[in-house]
Amino acid sequence: MVNMLFARFMVIYGHKFKSAFNSPKELVIAKREWSTSIGGYDEDVLVAALELAKQTYSWVPSIAEFLQLLEKCQQSFGLPTAEEAYAEACRYASEPSQHAWSHAAVYHAGKQAGWFELRTTTQQQIWPHFRSLYKALCERVLAGEQLPIPTAQGLPEPSSSELFKLIDQWAEQQELSLEEAQTTLYYLHLVERNPLRKRLLEQAQAKYPNSELPSTLADLRHMLETKQSV
Repeated sequence: MVNMLFARFMVIYGHKFKSAFNSPKELVIAKREWSTSIGGYDEDVLVAALELAKQTYSWVPSIAEFLQLLEKCQQSFGLPTAEEAYAEACRYASEPSQHAWSHAAVYHAGKQAGWFELRTTTQQQIWPHFRSLYKALCERVLAGEQLPIPTAQGLPEPSSSELFKLIDQWAEQQELSLEEAQTTLYYLHLVERNPLRKRLLEQAQAKYPNSELPSTLADLRHMLETKQSV
């Protein structure tokens, strides 16, 4: 992956890229450091960050600058920054079951870090651990994985939400478990302008090519009413 990245840098920045390294040995060392820093990111995010770098920097970006671009691109997939995720996890660590989490990755990072630890441990101690956990979860999401939505522990009970009730009915019609149905239709919990919503819908359609999946809450409601009237 780092070879692809450096090849693109050479095309984009030309002699400016070549002048950044005084010897082949320096280039090898730089590649090793870059590989360590970006190794966990999906190719789609790296390509997006490259395009953003081309628009932002007239010289080859440093590793720190490129990591900032990667974080911006990561947000375009609907994932909060690590700082935002940490703040949310700490704020709702006392009652995680009462909060509608901005993203399943935030909930799972908080759960893995420990709700008690988030409430009682200093930021200096817990932040590096949380950040590492959240980064790993983000990498899984960016690679295409759908993290299970925490229906029983991290989000309101189905009875308190019309959407949960409708998905429950849909699960029965499709002969799916409630957990599988909630995971499949997770995109309906996201606002329509969230780019991650479209991506998750496409992934669900690819997983269930023979099933008609609702694009909106109104679609889901209409599908259920139609089935019941037959």
